[in-house]
Amino acid sequence: MDRGEVNSIDFKIKTIELRGFKIKLQIWDTAGQERFHTITTSYYRGAMGIMLVYDITNNKTFDNIGKWIRQIRMYASEDIQLMIIGNKCDMEDYRLVSKDTGERIAKEYNTLFVETSAKANINIEKAFTDLADAILLSKPPSSNADVNKVQVDTGSQLGSSKCC
Repeated sequence: MDRGEVNSIDFKIKTIELRGFKIKLQIWDTAGQERFHTITTSYYRGAMGIMLVYDITNNKTFDNIGKWIRQIRMYASEDIQLMIIGNKCDMEDYRLVSKDTGERIAKEYNTLFVETSAKANINIEKAFTDLADAILLSKPPSSNADVNKVQVDTGSQLGSSKCC
């Protein structure tokens, strides 16, 4: 087995406070693996936000962003909030995907964008907070009182979030 191969979906729960709400993030990390395709498409239907994560040192992961967005738009609701994340920004010497290129595709698809480093803990909180904030802001004011939980699914190239 390849050391980089993931055999399962990683699941974590994180609670944050935002705009006076306690938001429960349920994080499902599929690492963008095709074998989880049927599972992830079922999550799209109720998702309120999705994170698509690529590796700035690997062009192939970035090249898949458009494919994932087309798939999300096929299965998810129209008002879903999307965020594109360029991960490993701490590895500038190995960068293959420029920040400008990441920002350009985010603008093209009308999504949020941030670069992060999971290893160096750069912009991780910002990514989750910005996506949760965009979800809260996209809801009509009368429904914000009902939104107190958000489920977020992340991966090397794919993620989903929804209200529980």
